[in-house]
Amino acid sequence: MLDVLIMFVAVLLIILSLLQSGKSDGISSAFSGGSGGLNLFANVKERGPEKVIANATMVLGGLFFLFIVLTRII
Repeated sequence: MLDVLIMFVAVLLIILSLLQSGKSDGISSAFSGGSGGLNLFANVKERGPEKVIANATMVLGGLFFLFIVLTRII
């Protein structure tokens, strides 16, 4: 039963991760030193649907971690 929940949460986590908008210029700017560089810890304010998707991704990531830990305990 827990394995089915883990697979369901993993699929939802992948889908939500793919729905998020990109926050950088791409991988090429990371290596070529594009405008502004790649700042992974930039304070980006999401609004509307982007914020909902980001929060849902965080919650599902936490659930996934919790389910994996529970699988190892049980």
